[in-house]
Amino acid sequence: MKQYSIEEFFRNAPTAAYQISPDGRHISYMSPYKDRMNLFVVPVGGETESRQLTFETERSIQGYMWAGNDRLLFAKDTAGDENYRLYGIGIDGSDEICYTPFEGVRAGILDDLEDVPDEVLIEMNKRNPEAFDPYRLNLKTGELTLLAENPGNYQGWLTDHDGHIRAVTAIVDGVNTQLLYRDTDEEPFRPVLTTNFKESVNFLLFTPDNRNVYAATNLGRDKTALVEMNPATAEEVCLLYEDEKYDVSSLNYSRRRKKLLSCYCTGHREPVRHFFDEEEQAFRERLRARFPGKRVAMADVDKSEEHYILYVGSDRTRGAYYYYDDTTDTLRKLADLAPQLAEADMAEMHAVTYTSRDGLRIEAYLSLPVGLTPETARALPVVVNPHGGPWARDSWGFSSETQFLCNRGYAVFQMNFRGSTGYGRRFLEAGYGQWGLRMQDDITDGVDWLISQGIADPKRIAIYGGSYGGYAALAGVAFTPEKYACAVDYVGVSNLLTFLGTIPPYWKPMLQMMYEQVGNPETDRARLEATSPALHADRIRVPLFVAQGAHDPRVNKAESDQMVAALRQRGVPVEYMVKENEGHGFQNQENRFDFYRAMERFLKEHLQ
Repeated sequence: MKQYSIEEFFRNAPTAAYQISPDGRHISYMSPYKDRMNLFVVPVGGETESRQLTFETERSIQGYMWAGNDRLLFAKDTAGDENYRLYGIGIDGSDEICYTPFEGVRAGILDDLEDVPDEVLIEMNKRNPEAFDPYRLNLKTGELTLLAENPGNYQGWLTDHDGHIRAVTAIVDGVNTQLLYRDTDEEPFRPVLTTNFKESVNFLLFTPDNRNVYAATNLGRDKTALVEMNPATAEEVCLLYEDEKYDVSSLNYSRRRKKLLSCYCTGHREPVRHFFDEEEQAFRERLRARFPGKRVAMADVDKSEEHYILYVGSDRTRGAYYYYDDTTDTLRKLADLAPQLAEADMAEMHAVTYTSRDGLRIEAYLSLPVGLTPETARALPVVVNPHGGPWARDSWGFSSETQFLCNRGYAVFQMNFRGSTGYGRRFLEAGYGQWGLRMQDDITDGVDWLISQGIADPKRIAIYGGSYGGYAALAGVAFTPEKYACAVDYVGVSNLLTFLGTIPPYWKPMLQMMYEQVGNPETDRARLEATSPALHADRIRVPLFVAQGAHDPRVNKAESDQMVAALRQRGVPVEYMVKENEGHGFQNQENRFDFYRAMERFLKEHLQ
């Protein structure tokens, strides 16, 4: 089997993030310029060459969107600080404007106001670092109009189809969630429902007549369901869809037809999609039939809903973008995201399950070197890779990281331990207060399952993760050191007490909630100390590799510093990589190369 280089796995895609203009006449995408992802635009017919719009060299653009037919908006931060500034530029490359040139301020889009020319709604924490206020932004003049003052605890604004802010979610008493509503811009917001944060009522979208809302809720049930709700009373009008195994996570709505089309759950391997519209179901099935064995997703659509950008991928290919014209039922391939990686050389991601020591069903993913199956794999070196979050989940699909490790001869094991999202309220809450305890036990039980199946060589198992996954890697070698030969911690938490004291200012309204989810430094101090790897460095006896961004706003650099210092003081081998121009994860291509080169050397030394 061919061994691919680090650069082939982790370099920027030649093109990515395709979108289409509202009038369907132009396609936009991102592509490298001096190793940074920049914005480009090309006519749909390709009559002329593409035009480069931005020339960023310090840091890639974080994301972008169309604002009308002749202008794009894009966001970028500085050295990974996550204080995103919002910029605009014309499709001819002229009139570039920074709309939010404020130091230490984070901006984001609230509503693109598709039917309102030259205006969008944004939110910023300019007035108060801990709270985001909504503004109306005039894209021609740059004028910002404050629409409401966030009292400090509002967490999410919802607009109706006419662009009016009608609902908001607030945190009250630290751990309760409150929904507030108003009929018009002139009215004050009034509370309509208060629940504990463990109970979820999330207004997703107004119904076509702007009277009711589609909401995702777990009130009175374990799994999050899609319902229609009266926003003025928070009364459930009707149940639209509920799955017996998974939470509803998103919906698909047609602006042109003013109709709810489908909703979606993330399944173990295949997505769970429920259709409300027969025409939409037939359309999706027709497209899937064109790409057997692949996952087909709508990346973008124009205002007429006749011209689409499709993403087509699987677990063994990073995927490709296609332009689809529904009026002629024709497809045109736009680009492969990783043409250098042959699908036949990539590993398959197997959806597997195991049972935790207290009886929970854990869904997991096992990726093996090409040519092996779970039935034929024996005594392999394994990289255990718990996900970050931790209130997130792993899902089936392509991962450059996983493919790189499999290409080097390792099996990769990822699990959705308790506390992972998408599996209902009981499974999520089973992880509260369990950092380093039952959440970690689920990871350990997965390792034991791999060994019992004969897949893992018990003497050649590493644990690697980022963010919470980095914490889990440290906890693994601190609290079950006999299980692992080495560990890699990437921007991970090491001390729960210092972590809770250095969160970004806009997380502070949710601090009491975090105390319930993780632990309270005052009332739970003994438990937090007992489960902080940095305070138990004396128990770590295997080699460790730590990587950290100097400007990380979520997991402060001090988390890694104290871990490394404690181990070096005892003479435990620690390799420490700090990137001065990065934050929570390495975005710049050359830094990714450095990280994975170092990881490759480290794993080769300690697992082979």
